[in-house]
Amino acid sequence: MTIREQLEQREKEYLSPYAVLSAQSRGRKREEEPCDIRPVFQRDRDRILHCKSFRRLRQKTQVFLLPDGDHYRTRLTHTLEVSQNARTIAKALRLNEDLAEAISLGHDLGHTPFGHAGERALNGICQNGFRHNEQSVRVVEILEKEGEGLNLTWEVVDGIRNHKSMGKPSTLEGQVVRLSDKIAYINHDIDDAIRGGILTEEDIPVRFRRLLGTGTRARLNTLIHDVITNSMDQPSIRMSEEIKEALFDLRKFMFTNVYENPAAKGEEVKAIHLVENLYYYYEDHLEILPGQYQKRLELGDLPEQVVCDYIAGMTDNYAVRKFEEIFMPEAWKN
Repeated sequence: MTIREQLEQREKEYLSPYAVLSAQSRGRKREEEPCDIRPVFQRDRDRILHCKSFRRLRQKTQVFLLPDGDHYRTRLTHTLEVSQNARTIAKALRLNEDLAEAISLGHDLGHTPFGHAGERALNGICQNGFRHNEQSVRVVEILEKEGEGLNLTWEVVDGIRNHKSMGKPSTLEGQVVRLSDKIAYINHDIDDAIRGGILTEEDIPVRFRRLLGTGTRARLNTLIHDVITNSMDQPSIRMSEEIKEALFDLRKFMFTNVYENPAAKGEEVKAIHLVENLYYYYEDHLEILPGQYQKRLELGDLPEQVVCDYIAGMTDNYAVRKFEEIFMPEAWKN
């Protein structure tokens, strides 16, 4: 019996009846020889962790555009915090921790530079719109490995596609990630907003502090415990109504006071302008796109989709650099 088979047997003996067993995955689009050491979801996690799109997340905005300081979250640190939340919940509920981690690490691979400002820019000008969850799927299925994709399992792709609020993940592990994403970004965005002088802890309404606790550590403790307590031995991932309502009302508070606050988002207009101008330029100059994107055009992908692929894959710094190369007079460049 291989190490992988021993681990699969251990899953059968230990995991919840609601967990997805590695040995019972729906499989990959292209069949592969099983690994002798790693079950399929652990293998998927490793593929995501080693891909180029994952590494680029470290220079992509979470909320604050090019902040002055080293301690603000990036898209990469956000992803790691989502993964930690999801692993904690999955382990406590005896779900498949490898599956939850793989979905977590892959859920934002398709995110644009400049956070949701970049996403709104592309969504407003691309013919078929732009949604980062669908782009994340496109990254893992098509764009990575020079057009081969990562060939992930069905369950991981399903969790990535459905991690947004309106999504309906088919697995409990996917449901864990969808909720862990909200828990992570609401709490770390509060922390970053306080660091940036946008909020103080006392600005958070008393109702939320009373129900959820004061400070990031206390809120995370309350929210994660509530999910675990209410989801234990249940066929779905849920929260108590009181805590769920507080979490979503706190999210509304963050939209009003941080996500739509001119002090925090005043530079977004410039970022949107930058992304739009890059898009229109590359749409008119397809011949200068890098080789892997030329291949997508040759295979029949629509030009607007390929331009979106290229821009969405850029880091913040790379997008700024390309904008300067294209639009700034030579004498004015740094």
